[in-house]
Amino acid sequence: KSRMIVAMAGIAFSNILMFMQLGFEGALYDSSARLHSTLKADLIMISPRSKSLAYMRQFSSRRLYQALGVNGVDSVSPLYIDFADWKNPINADYRAIFVFGFEPEKPVFNLPEVNRNINKLKLPDTILFDRSSRSEYGSIATELEQNKQVVTELSNYRIKTVGLFTLGPSFAADGNLITSDQNFLRLFKNRRDGEIDAGLISLKPGVDKQKALDNLSVKLPKDVKLLTYEGFIEFEKEYWRTSTPIGFMFALGTGMGFVVGTVIVYQILFTDVNEHLAEYATLKAMGFTDKYLLSVVFQEALILAVLGYIPGLGISLGLYELTKAATFLPMVMSVSRSLLVFVLTILMCTISGAIAVRKLGALDPADIF
Repeated sequence: KSRMIVAMAGIAFSNILMFMQLGFEGALYDSSARLHSTLKADLIMISPRSKSLAYMRQFSSRRLYQALGVNGVDSVSPLYIDFADWKNPINADYRAIFVFGFEPEKPVFNLPEVNRNINKLKLPDTILFDRSSRSEYGSIATELEQNKQVVTELSNYRIKTVGLFTLGPSFAADGNLITSDQNFLRLFKNRRDGEIDAGLISLKPGVDKQKALDNLSVKLPKDVKLLTYEGFIEFEKEYWRTSTPIGFMFALGTGMGFVVGTVIVYQILFTDVNEHLAEYATLKAMGFTDKYLLSVVFQEALILAVLGYIPGLGISLGLYELTKAATFLPMVMSVSRSLLVFVLTILMCTISGAIAVRKLGALDPADIF
């Protein structure tokens, strides 16, 4: 019984390692594409030098409005993106925050709270604050919900928070602000009017997105790059997956969890086989084949895999909720992830059993007795 408990604990531990690493990896990709998934557009225009939302490069808005002359294009909207220093109105600490600017006459976000407060953003020096931002920015949401006035500084410029929306932090930034294009240009005095970070293109009903993208790519100069809505999301995820060490680290952590579990289960099964060599030798002398003996060990490995997976999944669910509450990252236990770890657990125990059973193949009953 004690050996079984140790084996279950070892498998559960390796499961928790794999679940947490895969959870962080999923949170990385999902959080990085949060803003992308809220945009109202069929095609996205960016600079070919842009790498991700945190590393956008500006291009002339003339390219965006040139797209209006192409068949199938219904409307276009510019989007401004940059970082600014937010001053916590409570303790006067400064912290970088994402700022997004758009033309209030052309709403670009599928966020009901933003669309309800568009008229407020038309006033000078006003912003909307992301209520899911980290607490280091101050208790802004609480004060606004209590009808208190929140006035602070953004990049040494006095601004007023006039509303809230819900988006959430990412690995690139801990908070988000949304404002009008004119307020954005007042905040970032180094930015010239007409230089935008992204262009949102809406197509007429029934127009094929891929054909429209190909048509626009031919007619527009090569100093802009066009992506579909889905391609823009994948563009962001691909950056974090391949151009930063974070994605590799999470994949490596998952692999290490698999290796740790394999070693633990192997030690348990090898010890069990060693302590029952006499019984295995008796079965072999009676005529049972090596395949039968192998199946016995594999059955034990599969039973351990299932029994160890259950507590590992339960503990991981609790840790996901704890991490989500502490970081506001989208840690979600998906069905595909739980099935993936279950398959890895079965594979892990099967490999351990195959290694542990090698000694039985060379077992000679005469040597044992």
